[in-house]
Amino acid sequence: MARSETATVRSALDEAAAALAASDIPSPSLDAEVLLAHILGWNRARLFARPEYGLSKEQRQRFQAALSRRRDHEPVAYIVGVREFFGLEFFIDRRVLIPRPETELLVERVLEAATASRHRLGEAATASRHVLGEAATASRHRLGGTATAGRITLADVGTGSGVVAVSLTVSLPEARVYATDVSSPALEVAALNCQRHGVADRVHLLAGDLLEPVPEPVDIIAANLPYIPAPDLATLAPDVTQYEPLLALDGGPDGLAQISRFLEQAGRWLLPGGVAVLEIGAGQGVQVTDLARRWFPAARIDLFLDYAGLDRVVRIMTPGA
Repeated sequence: MARSETATVRSALDEAAAALAASDIPSPSLDAEVLLAHILGWNRARLFARPEYGLSKEQRQRFQAALSRRRDHEPVAYIVGVREFFGLEFFIDRRVLIPRPETELLVERVLEAATASRHRLGEAATASRHVLGEAATASRHRLGGTATAGRITLADVGTGSGVVAVSLTVSLPEARVYATDVSSPALEVAALNCQRHGVADRVHLLAGDLLEPVPEPVDIIAANLPYIPAPDLATLAPDVTQYEPLLALDGGPDGLAQISRFLEQAGRWLLPGGVAVLEIGAGQGVQVTDLARRWFPAARIDLFLDYAGLDRVVRIMTPGA
């Protein structure tokens, strides 16, 4: 880190990247840029536009402190306290797992299922109006019935920081969303993110194991559960093993302990024609689809790969009513 009283953005970044590289940080230049932009309250583009900007003493000290944390392999997301996901910015700290880009594929598959479910519910509501007449249908709406066109219910299991639940709620303003987690500290972070994005009144945060806290059957279930085999945890990068919550990572001896329990439960919480979408680990596609067929023998089951060509999402589409 530059010691000169006239340290500039350029010189600070150059020295910071060299220091991070010496500590075996995999993306030293990028991390230095993100940290300095955070300290200055800028975006990264402004760093490149103003390379000769002189840092104040207080800015240099804060940057040095952030670099020290990163040299100890603390993830950048925890240092800056935010992470972007699905086009939104979320508060993140060590109570929760850092959202990964591949989890956006889970959100995309759920939104596809929601579109299909909304269409199906709209058709059902139209049929209901034809059979019951407008007056009867209006009465059902006043009494809290389920015939409202497009009204769908979702459950996000293992919500963690709430990024999946919030992203879905922002994208589906007509949906009712339940978000569960066994970790009370994680739910505290999820609550902050619900407030941050103005959906606290539409996301129902529930403490408990898997689907057990969800009070009713739902149209769609999203699940992002621990799937790393316990023997593999020690091989992960120190950024993960030293800082991220073990509870959100440990999938048991084969990585499938929580996924197996979820699949056993899910059928009891899905409405006819419902869909379950779950994120899985690379290489778990065959095992998870076999487990899904055991519990959902009549369902259509699809495996989706991520952008690296690795197993990442399994979708279960149950038969309609």
